[in-house]
Formats: sequence, structure tokens, C-alpha cells
Amino acid sequence: MRLTEVPILMVWVFGLGLTQPALAPTLQRARGLSRPIVHTDPSQYQSSSQVHGGAGSMDYMTLFGPQDFNTNVLFVHRGVLHPKSGIGHHFHNQMEEMFVIFDNRAQFTIDGRTAELIGPAAAPCRMGSSHGIYNPTDRPTQWMNIAVGTVRGRYDAFDLGDDRVGAALDANPVFMNIRLDKSLLKTVTGMNGGRGTVKYRRMLGPEVFRTNWGYVDHLLIPSACSLGYHRHEIHEEIYYVLSGKGRVTLEGDTTEIGPGDAIACRAGEGHGFYNHSPSDLELMVIGVALEKGKFEVTNVDEDLSKK
Repeated sequence: MRLTEVPILMVWVFGLGLTQPALAPTLQRARGLSRPIVHTDPSQYQSSSQVHGGAGSMDYMTLFGPQDFNTNVLFVHRGVLHPKSGIGHHFHNQMEEMFVIFDNRAQFTIDGRTAELIGPAAAPCRMGSSHGIYNPTDRPTQWMNIAVGTVRGRYDAFDLGDDRVGAALDANPVFMNIRLDKSLLKTVTGMNGGRGTVKYRRMLGPEVFRTNWGYVDHLLIPSACSLGYHRHEIHEEIYYVLSGKGRVTLEGDTTEIGPGDAIACRAGEGHGFYNHSPSDLELMVIGVALEKGKFEVTNVDEDLSKK
């Protein structure tokens, strides 16, 4: 199920210097869902060149903006880094972000040190640390960027005029990075009161971040299993479907989801996932707190398989 006849508003796209359609905060979604479920749609991508003084160009869309959250999430961007293109070396002093690549490879720079990561992988770009990314290959690289600020809706950047083309590479990264590696997942039975056994890993925790960003998780829900229906009162989550199909129940309404879907779960909103398909449902989960380091969960005893 996809969005239909969605009203839009024009906003300044943080960091990329373009205006583009963004989701209005009062949208009513398919089947009455009160919060955004947005699909990655390359036909909606817009092009931007020399981002932060980087080489070449990239295409992207804004999945979520600050109007979609009560926490200090600034944006979730999804797009593609074209061959021999990237985002130039720059600082943020009031926010932090995380670059993600889903395939291919890219050269990540953190604090002036550069190393190549093979997708799917990511590197957190902490507040006050310089960073950039470059695709040195002849193929496009699927890319995502999540940003969280210290102040709601406030973006800042300081560009260094460095496109990182030809940067010296370290054999091994000397910065924090993660791989979305299914072999590292651990089994959890009845997660959040759910059905069956899922596979899960916390890839980054709150100690990594300087803002209220709390965690980055990797979750795999096998067929006929679920992440139980639950809610968080003092933090919010973003789920992004990496692969597979399933169903999400959000505030009592259920809809089908698939690769490229992003789901925003605001504080106090009940949510859970059930995999009714024959293959695994794979998700990346971003958690952001209203107050740094404070998280909680209330599980609701509900069988999502009957939704």
C-alpha cells in the first residue's frame, strides 16, 4: 500500500541547499495511519551538485524532516551517489549525522582520515568532527543520511573546500564504523512481547553520540514472527526496510511494507511488525531520545499475526 494524493509543502532541504517537496506535518496516510510511512521513490529524487564542495553530483529525496518528530531529528535523506561523486569535507558544530551505503563501496572521511567501506555499511559523523564521503567507482552507490541536532530544526555547516578526490587511504578505518552484517545478529525470543524468535543487534549505542541520538539497531524478523506491539513515551524511532516484506501496525492501523519503506514512530505511538511473507523482513532502526540517555518501553499484549 502506497501513499496517494499526499499534500506537500516546500521546505529548505538541510545541508543540500535546495527546495524540494517535503511531507506536511498534518498528512493523513493510507488506511488512516496518523504518522508518516514513506517509500523510497527514485522518480522523486532531485539532483544536487558539489554538495559541501564535493565532486560530481548526487540524487536524493527527503523521507522525513523535523516536522515529523517531537525529538531533534533534522532529516532522513535517501538517494544515490553517482560515480566519481560525493559530499565534500565539512563540519557540523550543532548536529551530527550518519552516512550509510547499502551497496557498492565508498571512501569515508572522518576527522581527515579516509578509508574505504564496502556496503552495506555506515559511519557516524559526530558533532564537531569533520567528515565527507566519495564514490570512487564507475557505479552508483545507494546512500542514506540521518541527522540529529542539539536544537530542534537548527542546521549548521562549515565547508572546508575539500572534495576528498585522491585522498590517501588508510588500510583499516581509524574511525567508528558499522557493517549491516546478518552473521553478527543474535537470536531474541519474544522481543517486545512478539511472536517467535527474531535476530537483533545494537550496532551503535548512546555512548557514541553527542546529541540525543540513542542507537542504531539491525533487526531481522523471520516468517511468521513479530516484533511485538509496544510504545516509547520518551524517545522516538525510525524504521527503514532493507529487504523483505511484512506488515506494520502503527497506532492500531496495519499496512504492508517492503524494501525502501521508512516508518516514523513518534513518542507515545504504539507500533509493531509482523512478517506474513515467506522470506525474512530486515530492518534498520534509529532511536532518538527527548532527553539524552533516557529510554523506556511499554509492551502491549497483542497478537499482530491476526491484524
